[in-house]
Amino acid sequence: MPAVLAGLVAASLVLSGCLYSMIPDAAPRPTTSKSPDVGGVPAELLPFYEQTLDWEACGDFDCTMVTAPLDWADPSKGEIELSLIRSRAEGTTEPIGSLLTNPGGPGVSGVSLIRDSVDFAVGDPVRAQFDTIGFDPRGVGESTAVTCFDAADMDAYLYDIPENPRGTEAWTDELRERNRDFAEACEDNSGGILPYITTDNSARDMDLIRAVLGDTELYYLGYSYGTFLGATYAKLFPDRVGRLVLDGAVDPAISGNDVGVTQAIGFESALRAYMESCLADDECPFRGTVDDAMADLGTLLASVDRDPLPNADGRMLGADTLMTAIVRPLYAESTWPYLTTALTDVLQGDPAFAFLLADDYNSRVEGQYIDNGTEAFNAYNCMDYPLDTTEETQAEADALLAAEAPTIAPFWGGSDPCEVWPYPPTGVREPIAAEGAAPIVVVGTTNDPATPYEWSVSLAEQLSSGVLVTRVGEGHTGYNKGNECVDAAIETYLLEGTPPDGDLRCE
Repeated sequence: MPAVLAGLVAASLVLSGCLYSMIPDAAPRPTTSKSPDVGGVPAELLPFYEQTLDWEACGDFDCTMVTAPLDWADPSKGEIELSLIRSRAEGTTEPIGSLLTNPGGPGVSGVSLIRDSVDFAVGDPVRAQFDTIGFDPRGVGESTAVTCFDAADMDAYLYDIPENPRGTEAWTDELRERNRDFAEACEDNSGGILPYITTDNSARDMDLIRAVLGDTELYYLGYSYGTFLGATYAKLFPDRVGRLVLDGAVDPAISGNDVGVTQAIGFESALRAYMESCLADDECPFRGTVDDAMADLGTLLASVDRDPLPNADGRMLGADTLMTAIVRPLYAESTWPYLTTALTDVLQGDPAFAFLLADDYNSRVEGQYIDNGTEAFNAYNCMDYPLDTTEETQAEADALLAAEAPTIAPFWGGSDPCEVWPYPPTGVREPIAAEGAAPIVVVGTTNDPATPYEWSVSLAEQLSSGVLVTRVGEGHTGYNKGNECVDAAIETYLLEGTPPDGDLRCE
């Protein structure tokens, strides 16, 4: 099962610290609404599709809630709430439509992304012509949310050092028991929503959002996991696909075990690229060749695994937390210097900056968790990915991991939380063709660590109308990252409806 949050990560490590309740209300502004699109909607779903949105000012944006069925297969089972935020088109009084955005995860808040960094999520030309919409998918953030541990228990779950030696049966049993406690807390505290936290249901929620916003087609920009959400939408509603951009794709046809292995190999590749850059700098704590530096990093990981470093707040830095700290800056080349600082300090016995990186990854601020990303991530994955790993396939995966990611491999595995999840998975892993859909643009970055380039290639080939835009470079996702070729292709498509004439490679 994938162990890495494959979400859109901002280039800055500075957290705003501004929760929704802390944003002062702006003066009331006129709101714009179009009539809901209810064409072809079954009678039992009309009460949801016909609802009128009550927009309210929230800082510089508009916010509202949408009511959706808890279970799309049986709307009588109850309702959930979906949180939306809108950044209005800045360059026109008649926008092209509403552009839904999803930053990935699963479990990353789309509301927070727009509220805190809308210009990072969407380029200025697109923002000028679209109402940009962020939403928290079911189970996430300010929507009806998965709730598991309090801060103290989450600290123990994410940071405590196992008592038993890594790789032993007792170590695996210890991790499995931790996962069992976590799963039981999620079941006890989430109000019965866990079996309905699926990408399929979330894609159906997205069609509801499209309709109540008054659009007859979906305009959508999805990053990372958001590409799987967008592709699932296209599978379910191909005739309602307008302009879809899927950036940093997840391959919908590969197993959870393969996702984890391929991500590990991707991060190993990104780590080698980082090391090559680091070794050219006098401030780099490593010397010699890239192979030498990777071997020394492996030695460092083994050292803190054996003898964890104490932090000023009482937490201990072991190999698992150090690995989280290493992964965090690899999402963007611009954040590689933070990794140099963390590794230099750890080599000198100081884990504070490494904890800062790990805390940022885990959305931990001053001892509190500012979102429920970990809970929602597990909830989605445990329902979306079939538990189909056998001893044979696991052995093959372990061998591939050891051969292709030797530095990361010893510290990548562990007990799968989904083995003890309260509900069996309902998702399937299969190619998505979305026959009949309008052109769908897939963006892939050649050395993307979290969603390796091969996944974007695969998704573009699966989609009957897929077009691939390749960004040659480092980091996670490709649009709005400073590559003029990529940005021009995506913005021409979103603004004019004209995709690239065939696959496009942007150096």
